[in-house]
Amino acid sequence: MFPGATTDRETASYVVVGAPLDATTTFQPGARFGPDRVRRFAESYDDYDRRTDSRFSALGVGDAGDVRPWDDVEAYLDHLAAELRSVAYDDATPLLVGGEHTVTYAGVEAVDPDVLVVCDAHLDLREAYDGNPWNHACVTRRCLDDLGVDRAVIVGARTGSEAEWDRAADADVEVVAPEDAREWIDALGGDAGGGDASSPSAERFAGESVYCSIDIDGLDPGYAPGTGTMEPFGLEPREVRDLVRAVAPHTEGFDVVEVNDRDDGQAAALAGKLLREFAHSHAAAAAESAD
Repeated sequence: MFPGATTDRETASYVVVGAPLDATTTFQPGARFGPDRVRRFAESYDDYDRRTDSRFSALGVGDAGDVRPWDDVEAYLDHLAAELRSVAYDDATPLLVGGEHTVTYAGVEAVDPDVLVVCDAHLDLREAYDGNPWNHACVTRRCLDDLGVDRAVIVGARTGSEAEWDRAADADVEVVAPEDAREWIDALGGDAGGGDASSPSAERFAGESVYCSIDIDGLDPGYAPGTGTMEPFGLEPREVRDLVRAVAPHTEGFDVVEVNDRDDGQAAALAGKLLREFAHSHAAAAAESAD
């Protein structure tokens, strides 16, 4: 169980779901250990969050455990999407913990957002990789082309094939390079979040629903070495934290993916902290809107 996720599934406002899929990892495998590892390295975090003056254990977070995968990735994603859709139908926000990035497809299918905001070192805009359209290197492309997401914002991308960069030039994709991320995040409201209806993030996402996906390899591997495909010159933890805080008020589903067991817990610790940051920020914005 994710630490502090003590609410029953039926009454929870947020539901953690593990998706330990590790079928198409192209370099260092181990994403199957991600959900358990994220839960483990979140054990040390204090329950109280000073910024929002709230306790994680009081946010109504439940943990539904893992949806165990099998070797048919497309069928697994359909099943996972159904599980996550049931969370959304109960007016709860799914918090998906991967697993490889392919699982984001299921999260997006479940909540049907207008915008996909993804932190990622890679564009993930391939039509197929090694002939497989369900490879983790294709997930953002699948969300755009197959699920009808209106637009994708890829923050931290710093590598991709020539064909991917060509696809990224289309009007439905915005790429925010690592060196531009701080300015882009600050324009959303930075670490202040975005719950205020007059905030910059509210203007950017006006009338749009958002799904937020954090591929841990979006961060520089010096901070998160425990991931499958490391790419140097990435984002800093505070940048990703502030991104999560800023988009959380507009977000209907969240995931953190691509954590594996190839480090001493740095990647998992960051993933667990970002999940908590999302829940605190989302809950604070909801409470403000209700006032």
